[in-house]
Amino acid sequence: MKCQFCSNPATVHLTDIVDSHKKELHLCQSCAEQHHLIQKQELNLPAILQSLIGQHLGPQTDELARLTCPACGIKYMEFRAQGRLGCPHDYVVFRAGLAPLLQRIHRSNHHLGKFPQRSVLAPEQQAELVELRRRLQSAIDREAYEEAARLRDLLRRKGCHG
Repeated sequence: MKCQFCSNPATVHLTDIVDSHKKELHLCQSCAEQHHLIQKQELNLPAILQSLIGQHLGPQTDELARLTCPACGIKYMEFRAQGRLGCPHDYVVFRAGLAPLLQRIHRSNHHLGKFPQRSVLAPEQQAELVELRRRLQSAIDREAYEEAARLRDLLRRKGCHG
């Protein structure tokens, strides 16, 4: 679809319904900005998550700020800053902070979709692999290559080739 003011591809689509009459406007980014229909902004996922998380926690924030996942070592405040969890166990460790966020975003905090068919490892085994990967990366960062090689071999023996 092309912009209604120029021939560039339309990326902004506005629909207005007045007295049961639908009016659509299709514009390119540049024309939408020129007509002051949108402001030029970059999408900042961490800031959006920070806003969503902050709205639902309030007094729990201090308690959550002290939490660290024992499996991957990520702190709750790191999740808030980055917008990404470190491992599947974070859902349990940070449950008090994640439940309201998941409820708001997905309208549910219970997974109803599909699960990976290849995942035959128990959660404990998955946590062990995550910890081994974390230790491997730490050894590489410290340039402890003998320890890194040992950890790499251990991961391979446990069936993790990633």
